[in-house]
Amino acid sequence: MNAQALKAFLDDKVSRYNHPSFIENDPVCIPHLFTKKQDIEIMGFWAAVLAWGQRVTIINKSKELISFMDGAPHDFIVNHQENDLKRFEKFVHRTFNATDALYFISFFKNHYAVNESLESAFTTNTSESTIEQALNRFSTYFFSLPYAPLRTYKHIPAPNKKSACKRLNMFLRWMVRTDDNGVDFGLWNKINPSQLICPCDLHVERVARKLKLITRKQVDWQTAVELTENLKKFDPLDPVKYDYALFGLGVEEKFWQML
Repeated sequence: MNAQALKAFLDDKVSRYNHPSFIENDPVCIPHLFTKKQDIEIMGFWAAVLAWGQRVTIINKSKELISFMDGAPHDFIVNHQENDLKRFEKFVHRTFNATDALYFISFFKNHYAVNESLESAFTTNTSESTIEQALNRFSTYFFSLPYAPLRTYKHIPAPNKKSACKRLNMFLRWMVRTDDNGVDFGLWNKINPSQLICPCDLHVERVARKLKLITRKQVDWQTAVELTENLKKFDPLDPVKYDYALFGLGVEEKFWQML
């Protein structure tokens, strides 16, 4: 398939999957339960971090966190009492446990005490020039509290640790991308959609390799960059919209096996 045909093919799949019907069975449904900006940020971030394994389980575990926060994440983060945290002691999702959950709450509480939005955790007053810099900075900032547990570090990857950062890139897509289709939120404006890096999960990776959009053998930060640079050939202003096409094709295996 030549470049023009591939672009037409992917554009068609973006139109199919970048649609409100996508929301219900995807972790993005979690932040869509809210209208308050801070609630969307908190639960979008948390749902993205928990997004490995079966999507049904991810969604259910995210809803469990919401129930622990009395259905109002930002209000709980800002106003909870020490005794309110006991309910998180039973939380576990794969390798994410109560220790991790309690540190996330501490981070959010400290951040929102002096910041209106989580966006400032990923940007500076002058803005980062690349998402790589933004994610490296965020990792350092996230673990800047003196009691950050060592075990929690594995849940917040960074490019300088050679991670593809697929879940954080997905979260940034949710917060930054904006269109009329209603899946992504477009809440943040200090990062441009053109700066985003495509989330490179298992589904995206295998389809991208099939389409020769990835050549690197390993899956790391440079692989995600390689994929994004190739997607920019189709749309330099919004390359990450093709995440919908690649992910959708990966989930519906009959499509990508027919390529």
